[in-house]
Amino acid sequence: MSGLLDLLSSPMGKQLISGVASQTGNSTDQTGSVLTMALPLLMGAMKKNASTPEGAQGLMSALSNNHDGSILNDLSGLFGGGVDQSVKEDGAGILGHVLGGKQTQVENALSKKSGMDANTIATILQVAAPILMGMIGQQKQKQNVNDASGIQNLLGGMMGGGKQANKQQSLIESFLDSNGDGSILDDVASLALGGKKGGIGGMLGGLFGK
Repeated sequence: MSGLLDLLSSPMGKQLISGVASQTGNSTDQTGSVLTMALPLLMGAMKKNASTPEGAQGLMSALSNNHDGSILNDLSGLFGGGVDQSVKEDGAGILGHVLGGKQTQVENALSKKSGMDANTIATILQVAAPILMGMIGQQKQKQNVNDASGIQNLLGGMMGGGKQANKQQSLIESFLDSNGDGSILDDVASLALGGKKGGIGGMLGGLFGK
């Protein structure tokens, strides 16, 4: 998970959190907590989808054609006048493809854990999904990834690599494959901290220097 944590604690990550927060009118702390749980879930779902040749090819094609990382070049412009509707529509398409029939379940679980209503969660995910794809596309270019094995390794690396990422991936898959009550989100958040306890609040304290 170090890859995603590094992003969220970087200047670009803080810009992402504050920009998404401005879209929904929620605090940066609340928005950061949702993104801390949502991004690894989305990436884990992408990794699961990319485990089949067809899924890997579809992701590779989307990254090459539409999500090369250029969205990251001007986040201040992206959020400055409100996120363009086309970005949200792109995000909705990504979520539908990645989460499928589990999308509502994921939104409700995130809503339950964060205290935000599900519609706000849906907006946050729609804005975050194209940015996450842009991050992956940027790394794909940097690492010259051009096959299914490479994309799996790339996603695993961005989730942290090693046993920790494998454990997290199995948790994510069990959540996506079950009815679930959202409790996995606590585990994902804990793994995002490298196994530390203390929940989302503790992590956000680290992100925002509290």
